[in-house]
Amino acid sequence: MKHVLVVGATGYLGQYLVKELKNKGFWVRVLIRKESQKSLFEQVDDFYVGEITKPESIQDLTQNIDWVISTIGITRQKDGLTYMDVDYQGNANLLALAKKDKVEKFQYISALNGDRLKHLKIFEAKEKFVDELKQSGLSYSIVRPCGFFSDMKDFLDMAKSGRVYLFGDGSLKMNPIHGEDLAKVCLQLIQGDNKESTVGGPDIFTQNDIATSALQAWGNPIKISHLPDAIRKLTIWLLRTFTSSKTYGPFEFFLTAMALDNVADVYGDHHLETFFVSEAKKQKASSITQK
Repeated sequence: MKHVLVVGATGYLGQYLVKELKNKGFWVRVLIRKESQKSLFEQVDDFYVGEITKPESIQDLTQNIDWVISTIGITRQKDGLTYMDVDYQGNANLLALAKKDKVEKFQYISALNGDRLKHLKIFEAKEKFVDELKQSGLSYSIVRPCGFFSDMKDFLDMAKSGRVYLFGDGSLKMNPIHGEDLAKVCLQLIQGDNKESTVGGPDIFTQNDIATSALQAWGNPIKISHLPDAIRKLTIWLLRTFTSSKTYGPFEFFLTAMALDNVADVYGDHHLETFFVSEAKKQKASSITQK
């Protein structure tokens, strides 16, 4: 039985990874920051309390571990921590331990097109770590998902008001993936020989398709406004010029990603339209309960 460490286990993907590993019979250790986070998990063999950005708190983290899976990364910089502190240095701290304890394999979850977008603050940090992992001498697996279903809630939130706004003509494509499907693929990939893989969901959509599905989930008429791409570029420039990376980082990432095709290799069984309908029903039910 392989002993697997999941770092970033309390996050969206991390919790699905832990469930999938336990369903397949693996021994699992998770890193948590505080004791109260134990309640997030039903089946875990070992909890390790520490912080990835504080090496002194994780000295024994990778002892007796065969595989390390890291989903560590931040979308928004907070608590004084930067992308370099977490996405790069936090993972570098983990890699140093994995090398010391002769871990068999290290899997890192990055993002699609990260290697093309190193000029963005968030990817500058992620790809610096990717380069270090590749040179580490450890066997590795780099997974590049094109986006999660949870990320698509931005479309659903816009659609709730009755209109979705897109930059450009809406023809750019993507195939986001559900966290449960991605967890299954990650487990397949860590057992295989591919060093680097792109991972997307089963359906390829244009941005117009996603906007339409989001509006339909609310039962709203199809109203999509297409904004000139110059507005997107100007917004990025203004944010970079007049705010700190703490503020502009996530917006820069989102606005840049929306100007690219984000199509990865096709996997999974969950469909975005079903997800949208389910999320809309939950929100409607919650709204009725609150009244």
